[in-house]
Amino acid sequence: MKKMAVITITKDNFAQEVMQSPVPVLLDFWAPWCGPCRMISPIVDEIAEETTAAKIGKINVDDEPELAAQFRVMSIPMLVVMEKGEAVSVSNGVKSKAAILEMLGL
Repeated sequence: MKKMAVITITKDNFAQEVMQSPVPVLLDFWAPWCGPCRMISPIVDEIAEETTAAKIGKINVDDEPELAAQFRVMSIPMLVVMEKGEAVSVSNGVKSKAAILEMLGL
């Protein structure tokens, strides 16, 4: 199975990429102006490059206000693990790579 790159998630591809995904999906809610988001981004990118067991998606809250509202994003960065269309784990703030992998069950 090929390694997965980070996918930009939008309201247009959310159902296909997240709700219908056969593997867990890590959603990284972020914004370009958010300092902590810039800190966590390389970690999320690294996980995407290393794992085939999960899909990694980023949602720019400025570009996708509907998705941010749907997930009740109050602060960013916010990480959500989705499995079979359900949010199974949610965390706010910067996390270590180990903590993110643990969220994904990897």
